[in-house]
Formats: sequence, structure tokens, C-alpha cells
Amino acid sequence: MRIAYLDCFSGISGDMLLAALVDAGADRDRIEGELRKLSLGDFRLEWKKVVKTGVSALKLDVIDENIPPVQPLKTIKVLGQHDHHHHRGYKEIVEMIEAADLAPRVTARALAIFEKIAVAEAKIHSVPVETVHFHEVGALDSIVDVVGIALGLEELGIDLIYSGHVPTGNGYVRCDHGLYPVPAPATMEMLIGIPLRSTAIQKELTTPTGAGVAAALVHEFGDLPSMTVESIGYGAGTRDLPDQPNVLRLLVGRRT
Repeated sequence: MRIAYLDCFSGISGDMLLAALVDAGADRDRIEGELRKLSLGDFRLEWKKVVKTGVSALKLDVIDENIPPVQPLKTIKVLGQHDHHHHRGYKEIVEMIEAADLAPRVTARALAIFEKIAVAEAKIHSVPVETVHFHEVGALDSIVDVVGIALGLEELGIDLIYSGHVPTGNGYVRCDHGLYPVPAPATMEMLIGIPLRSTAIQKELTTPTGAGVAAALVHEFGDLPSMTVESIGYGAGTRDLPDQPNVLRLLVGRRT
């Protein structure tokens, strides 16, 4: 049985995990080809090697070609500023993924992640799940991350996913609705029942997408399982941390 272990000592996000999967051997060209089946308009993926506190890792940036060049991909909204993001509803995302004709396990995993996020958002905002309207997680980059992760896992033939305890980080994060303590409410909701690891870092380390992956796909949390490691991938985050690399280490191999 092929397994993967998420060594998420610096947290987990969608782009970190997708980059780690490619760094561990998943074919990025095939992943990009499958992602083109989604009705997302024009986008491109930029991959580059970076060094995070002495550790070489793969960094992924999803570039939305539908946004005018002068508009950054991610901005803090100010009064009077027009928002160019397409914020999609849960129902729209489900229909998009189901219509893409992806492999059955890819579709199932991607939908499982979005279901966890939708259920958490519905509870936090006290609305029916089918009416949930995503903001940050409904943006193009988050959809690419989630479906790309499901594609990367399939590329590597991963049957089960294990993970270390999840560090959330501390401090505050600005979301579409305002300033929230870390972890943000929906993120915390998804982490119920998942063992967390304390850290003094005053940054958001685990994003809503990362929490959705942990809640939907991880079979067991704890120390490294008995396995024969066949490949290792490092996915870089966006943070520059003072005492540790902001990377996700992914171990891929066979259960022993």
C-alpha cells in the first residue's frame, strides 16, 4: 500500500502541499493538463525553486490571467476598491468539479475537501450548506490547489495519508469579513478532533484549505508511521520565519 506522510511542522496550505507533491515526483504537466478541464478561465502555474531558512523547496504561484495586470492576485480590500475575484458558491464548485471528467478518486477527494470547508462555513455563518458562498476559498487559486492536490495524490498512487500534529500559528489574520484570531473560525471548526501542536509563531500557519485537506483526507495523525520512504518533496509557503523553514515536507512510500 502506498502512503504519504505530511510532516507539517510549519503548517499546511494548499499551495504548499501541491508543490510538495510535484517535488516528490508527481508529473506537473499532467496535473496542469487535467486542471484545464475545469471551467476557470485563463490561468497559469508558476513553479520555482526557493530556499527557506537553508532548505530548498518548490514554490507554486497560481496566476489568474483574468485579473488585469495592475491588480495583484491577493489584496486587502479598501473602501471603494472593486474586487476582481470571482467568489464562487459551494454548489457552483461541486458542479464544476463533477463536470470536469476527472478520475473517480480525484473527483471524490476534491469534493471531500470542499465539503469539509462548506460544512464549517455553514456552521460559522449559520446558513444552509447548499447556500454557502466562498470568498478566499472560492477564488481560482484555491480551487486549483484543491483539485491539484487530488490530482497529485493520484499521480503518485497514494492510497492513505498520514500526518503529524497540526500547528495553527497565532496572532490575527485578515479575511474577507474582517480581522480574525488565528486560527480563523472556519479553520478551527475543521480542526475539531485533530491533534494540534503548540507554536509561538505569530503567523497563520494552517490555512482553511490546509485544514480542509487535513479533515477530509488524513487517515491518522501522529508520529511517522512504519514505512519505506521512496521519495521526499518540499513545498514552500509564503512566510519567512526566523527560526525554521516555512516548508511542508512530504514523505512518499510504502507501508511496512
